[in-house]
Amino acid sequence: MTVSNMDRAIKAIHAPLMMLPLKLLAIAMAVTVAGLVMWEPHQFADAIGGFGPVIAPLMIWATCSAMVFGMSFVPHRWYWQLLFSPIIALPILIYVLKLYFF
Repeated sequence: MTVSNMDRAIKAIHAPLMMLPLKLLAIAMAVTVAGLVMWEPHQFADAIGGFGPVIAPLMIWATCSAMVFGMSFVPHRWYWQLLFSPIIALPILIYVLKLYFF
């Protein structure tokens, strides 16, 4: 696949996600996770089973990716679009918030 084909493919995959309600939900989830981590990190860590070597980096990455997506910032290069993909980030945030609230 050439670079332009890769760019078009990633944009086509992300196109159905470019809805305002989903972007607002992404921002809300990212701000909630960031707020919970900053407000009471020990309580949040206990509720989700600890900040392990897998969940902590994934949670930080998903929060950043959700903010990038929610603010409607679209990186120019295809590899940055892939790195900050909401397709992977949003399920991670949903999982973390589900662990905390349920």
